[in-house]
Amino acid sequence: MAPTNGTTDGGLPVALDLDIDNITENVIKFCGQGRDPRMKFILGKLVTHIHNFARETRLTTDEWRAGLDWLQECGQICNENRKELITVSDIFGLSTLVDEIDHPKPPGATQGSILGPFHSHEAEEKANGDRISHDPKGEPLFVVCTVKDTQGNPLPNARIHVWEADSNGEYDIEKSERSGPDGRGILHSDDRGEFYFDAIVPVPYPILCDGPVGIFFEVSGRHQYRPAHMHFMFEKEGFDPLITALYLRNSKYRDSDAVFGVKNSLLVDIRDMDSETASAYNRSDVKKLLTYDFVLASSIEVSALREERSVDCQGVVGR
Repeated sequence: MAPTNGTTDGGLPVALDLDIDNITENVIKFCGQGRDPRMKFILGKLVTHIHNFARETRLTTDEWRAGLDWLQECGQICNENRKELITVSDIFGLSTLVDEIDHPKPPGATQGSILGPFHSHEAEEKANGDRISHDPKGEPLFVVCTVKDTQGNPLPNARIHVWEADSNGEYDIEKSERSGPDGRGILHSDDRGEFYFDAIVPVPYPILCDGPVGIFFEVSGRHQYRPAHMHFMFEKEGFDPLITALYLRNSKYRDSDAVFGVKNSLLVDIRDMDSETASAYNRSDVKKLLTYDFVLASSIEVSALREERSVDCQGVVGR
């Protein structure tokens, strides 16, 4: 390893004559001067992996510049409703990976899926039985779900965000002309842990590809489609937040989701409305039905799992 020329007054190596062999070690030392041990660890690993990527690929100046230009374009296209960098995380599988790491699930708990770039805080509070989608071209769908803990106990007053695309595969916030939020709402579970609402049957759609993400799909040779799905986000005091989605089992692109969000346990079937449900909820005019039982893990359960897995990986990542 090429030597550095002495140290600074603060005990750091003098940043002179750095080369392929010694630059990583020295940059890590300079980035590790903060007080937060976790941040020191994260920055050290970030520098290590970025530098190793450049070494392993023998990255050229033109490739380096093209990558930076692409990241700059991703930032420039972002606005309140266009979250290109979230999509970038999604298409690289990073969103799914982080969720799996930070929100481990005990047996029986509902698995998570990606948030995606189309969650919006504009969603309005809805009562059980309300309509979240007013798309006249969509096929009407009645959704009845329950939310329980891992012991099977109903969870009343859980806060549930729901959102879906319209029959053209577009979300409300993608539209330049709109009167307000649609295809989304915030509901609360009742005393039985149940919540229900009117929606439309989800359809597959391509993610936004009119910007930098589209360039990525072109050069990588991948398709840009998501299978038909509906998003859910659960909040309940004492329980780990759950961000997930339900995916139609027979949907095109089910096995090649552009953002890697599908899990077998989240596959569902749209059924024909049965007479019992139609009568109980006064939905004789709706022909399609979706049901699902969600299970939330407690904060204690998830914290224990997270700690266990953190200890298990210490020898690998040096926590």
